[in-house]
Amino acid sequence: MFTFEYVDFSTTSLEVRNRLANEDFQPLATLLRSLDLGQLIKQIEALKTTDAAILYRLLDKDRALEVFQDLDSVVQAELIESLQQEAVVDAFAALEPADRVALLDELPATVASQLLVGLDAQQRHATGVLLGYQDSSVGRVMSPHVITTQPDFTLEQTLERITPQLGATEHGHIIMVVDSTRRFLGALRLSDLLGQPSNLPISAISKELPTAQGSEPDIQAARRAVDRHLDLMPVLDNEGRLIGALPLSDAIDLLENAEESRTARSAGSEPLYRPYLGTPLRKLVRARIVWLLVLAIGATLTVKVLATFEQTLESMVVLSLFIPLIVGIGGNTGNQAATTVTRALALGDVRVRDLGRVVFREVRIGAMLGLCLGAIALVIASAAFDLKVGLIIGMTLIVLCAVAAAVGGAMPIIGKFFKADPAVFSNPFISTFVDAAGLIVYLSVAVVVLGQ
Repeated sequence: MFTFEYVDFSTTSLEVRNRLANEDFQPLATLLRSLDLGQLIKQIEALKTTDAAILYRLLDKDRALEVFQDLDSVVQAELIESLQQEAVVDAFAALEPADRVALLDELPATVASQLLVGLDAQQRHATGVLLGYQDSSVGRVMSPHVITTQPDFTLEQTLERITPQLGATEHGHIIMVVDSTRRFLGALRLSDLLGQPSNLPISAISKELPTAQGSEPDIQAARRAVDRHLDLMPVLDNEGRLIGALPLSDAIDLLENAEESRTARSAGSEPLYRPYLGTPLRKLVRARIVWLLVLAIGATLTVKVLATFEQTLESMVVLSLFIPLIVGIGGNTGNQAATTVTRALALGDVRVRDLGRVVFREVRIGAMLGLCLGAIALVIASAAFDLKVGLIIGMTLIVLCAVAAAVGGAMPIIGKFFKADPAVFSNPFISTFVDAAGLIVYLSVAVVVLGQ
């Protein structure tokens, strides 16, 4: 026997408004799942645009796509505009992180593409927040201007479809192939359409193309796009629907900016993001002062070590002459290892799980470097002073280079594990840390050799 549940529109509408007013979004999302398509459309059309946008964001993606397609075009335009309003973003920003993650899934691909069209870079970044993309993800930087066709279209139908769109994008020579729900199937070049029968289906000539996820780190996707020389890398949501693309020029810019940031931070400063002479003095000072303070605090470790071994230095003053040499070699060894591993992390050659392998490898490299340098130092220091001094310097360099290389190799990976920029853990931080460690090794070896 066929039965149906009667839903009182006025009662439901009142409950919806109350839930919106009280920001009870999770119960409201549950209520919306019990409504059919027609009831949802009535609810959205009855609300003011800001509330309608919030209501729309609570829908499951497939249901949201159905609702959007059945809305009047005027309501669609108002909905897209209101989805960009600050009030909508603020409403979701007020949620608990777990609830926000659950609710801020990507919009349906069709809506997301229309939402992003026409926005400048700053607006697109802000809208990326609404779409649920994190900072430094492809979803924040992708271009929404993508020309599409469908696999069952003929070449003639495709040309008729895309010709009016060619002037709206710089990348009209790349055509994305999607199904009726915008799931990505492949791509082809505009030149592929030339010289082919007009009734040939697009599926016969489309090709696979590497893609990126909207939530994927932008640098990771950019490096893949550059390595594979992709003019346009498709960007997909979690269900494989096309939501935009990453142009090769943008990918190159991302990598250049990342390298600039890495270089600045490895030198103990913050990137300026604008010309040096055009940057106000206060910003230059602010970019450097924090790290100088951090390094100054770290340098107190060195002072503490010297104070601890004061008696050893007094008994053999000549040891103090070699402190700059020990500190310099240790710092340079650590910096070399850190720079190498930081670059390997950026290229994807090394991952966090490789920490043990990297440390073991760097210990061996450092020990070999220390053995070479130590042997030279032993000969020179013994000839210039005496054998004990030569032994202290030689043994110190072997141990110190192994320790410095291990620390330098480990720090960028540890930084990566804690979601920090590996470059931050590079040269200044490692130099300060290794200076203190180097003096401890140096003076401890001296105590052993001198028998004090």
